[in-house]
Amino acid sequence: MNDQRKTFIAFVKLGTFFREFCNGNVSESEWHKTFTEVIALAKHHNGWFTEENIHFALKGWGDLLTEEKLSAWLSNYSVEVNQAKTVAIIMAGNIPLVGFHDFLSVLITGNRVLVKLSSNDKGLLPLIAKYLIEIEPSLKDQIIFTEEKLKNFDAVIATGSNNTARYFEHYFSKVPNIIRKNRNSVAVLTGNETTNELAALGEDIFRYYGLGCRSVSKIFVPQEYDFDAFFKSIYDFNPIIQQAKYANNYDYNKAVYLMSEFKILENGFLMLKEDESYASPIASVFYETYDSSEELNEKLKNEAEKIQCIVAKGFIEGEIPFGKTQQPELNDYADGVDTVDFLLKTSQI
Repeated sequence: MNDQRKTFIAFVKLGTFFREFCNGNVSESEWHKTFTEVIALAKHHNGWFTEENIHFALKGWGDLLTEEKLSAWLSNYSVEVNQAKTVAIIMAGNIPLVGFHDFLSVLITGNRVLVKLSSNDKGLLPLIAKYLIEIEPSLKDQIIFTEEKLKNFDAVIATGSNNTARYFEHYFSKVPNIIRKNRNSVAVLTGNETTNELAALGEDIFRYYGLGCRSVSKIFVPQEYDFDAFFKSIYDFNPIIQQAKYANNYDYNKAVYLMSEFKILENGFLMLKEDESYASPIASVFYETYDSSEELNEKLKNEAEKIQCIVAKGFIEGEIPFGKTQQPELNDYADGVDTVDFLLKTSQI
C-alpha cells in the first residue's frame, strides 16, 4: 500500500472518530477524554471557541471525512502523479479548525505540511495530528509544527487580513503561493422568504459569532423592506447575548453607533445598520437596499473578490441555500481557489 493510500485511510478513520466523538459513542476511549480536555482548554484560552462551536466544526468534518466523499472529491484530480513537496501553511485562528481543509489537502495529495498556528487556536490541530500519527505512523515525518520563522518549504498557503496579505505577498513572492485576504458573506432577500428560511439565515449570521468568512455580515433587501419578519424569525437565537464576549461587543458597538447618531435597528441581540461596507462588527449586520435584481446581480459579480458566499434563493449562480454557509463541501474552496489543483501544479515545478 502506497503512502498516499495510507494517508487517505487515516483521514477516513479520523472522520469515524469525529462522528463517534460528537455522538458520544466513545466515552471510554482515552482519545475521547483527551479531546474533551483539549476542547475545554481551548474554550478557556479563547472565549469564542465554545464547546458547541468546536463540536459543530468536528461534526462537519466527520460528515465529510468518509471514504465515499473523499474518493469523489479526489476523483477529479490525478493525485497519484504528485511529486512530494513541503508546503507551509500559516493558519488563521478566527474560528475552530479554520485551516483544516488546507491541512487535509496538503497531506492527502502526498505532500509534507509545515504548520504555523495562530495564537488563537493552538490546541486542536496538533491533537488531531497526534491522532492521525497514531493511526498511521508514517505521517510523523509528514507533519511539522513550528513557532519559528518559516524556512525550507516549496510553497505556502497563508491566510490573514488585507494588511497582512500585503506582507505575505511580498515575503512569499519567490515561491508558489495562495494568499487569502478578508472576505465576507452576504444574503439577498426579496421579501418573499418563509419564516423557516429567515430562521435558517440566523444560523448563517450567528454561527461562530459571525467571525468566519462564511458568516453573513451583510444583507441586501428591496426598497421599503419590512424587517419585522426577519427579527421575529431569528428570535430563537437570542441566547447568544448571554455569551459575555458577544454581549460586550454588542454593548460597545451599540454605544458607538448611538454616539455617532447612526440610525440602527435592533432587537436586543443583533443590530442592523445601513452601510455599503461588507465587514460588519460583531453583533451587527450591515444592510443595503436595491432597486432591481439585475443591478444587484451585476454589483455582486463586480465585487466578487470581497465576497465568500452569497445566500439567496433563485437569485444568482453559485448561491448557497439559507442556513448552509457553515456546511461547505470538500470542493468549496476558500476564495474560489482550487487548493488541490494548486498543489498538484506546484509539484511539477
